[in-house]
Amino acid sequence: MRIGVILDSRAPANEIADLGRLAEDVGLAAVWTSSLLDARDPFSNFAPLALSSHSIRLGPIAVNPFDIHPVRIATSLLTLNELAQGRAHVVVGGGGEALDAVGLKPVRRVRAVRECLEILKGASAERPLTYEGELYRVKRYHPYWATATAPTIYAAANGPQMLRMAGRIADGVMVSDLPASLLPDAVRTALETVPAERQTTFTFNNFIAWHVYDDVDWARKEARQWLALRGLFRRHVITTFLSDPDYDVIESKRDSFLNALIRRTHEIDGVPERIINALVDNMTLCAHVKDIDRVIDHLKDFAAAGLTDIALRLYRDAAKSIRLIGERVVPELAS
Repeated sequence: MRIGVILDSRAPANEIADLGRLAEDVGLAAVWTSSLLDARDPFSNFAPLALSSHSIRLGPIAVNPFDIHPVRIATSLLTLNELAQGRAHVVVGGGGEALDAVGLKPVRRVRAVRECLEILKGASAERPLTYEGELYRVKRYHPYWATATAPTIYAAANGPQMLRMAGRIADGVMVSDLPASLLPDAVRTALETVPAERQTTFTFNNFIAWHVYDDVDWARKEARQWLALRGLFRRHVITTFLSDPDYDVIESKRDSFLNALIRRTHEIDGVPERIINALVDNMTLCAHVKDIDRVIDHLKDFAAAGLTDIALRLYRDAAKSIRLIGERVVPELAS
């Protein structure tokens, strides 16, 4: 299983470059940043790393075709890919917090992501692209300069419709915060539609938070304050380790999780500690450094469930985490 890391998308380009080169040096396969409303541009912020690295793949999670037209996504992606000499990758999704902030409602998500993927896959130096979709149209789009090896294009997919669509069109899927117990079904669902010639190259990735430090009290506090972003509000996910009544409590306290995130606090009002601890233990990788063998075993469960890649979202002291992952995790899991 290839190991990648997700860096803070608000970090400046020189910091992204330093961390990306470190990740490359210790054997990681990929770096990502999230495409967020108040972050730096996720394509151009990778330019210094693209120019100063040699093997690591790089690109954003998850751009969407509602606030950026697919052709503009294609141009940004192909430009980054040129700088990186064919090492760019991207995740295309159907949502994101930026849409709420600017008052955009994602309509026909699966269709929109599908058409965006088809435009990205169709854009090349070989011939002009004319595309007539139900939502998007392109006439004679011809990036003749884009001669590098094609970038890798993922779909952000958790539900069955998006997974099946991604299998037909994308190079891979990235799910988010899925427990290992749910991954085999997601993998099988996507593979139902992957053409035979791409069955061996199609990739499965999972976005998951990394909170592994030499201060376990801090690790758990940090994990708690970011729980609102861990895909909590999916009953079929949470009830793999908690009861339906427990999920009802989580749903009723949505604002408490969001307030903890906004205020950067580990205090989550009105939610029993038993539930919070279960969420941290099952929806994140949270441990003391001395317990990293347990984390590695958890990652091996992901690999056994069908993942080919994993993307670890780093927080505090990313450089130290990258060194730890390179020293302990890569030798055990990288392929």
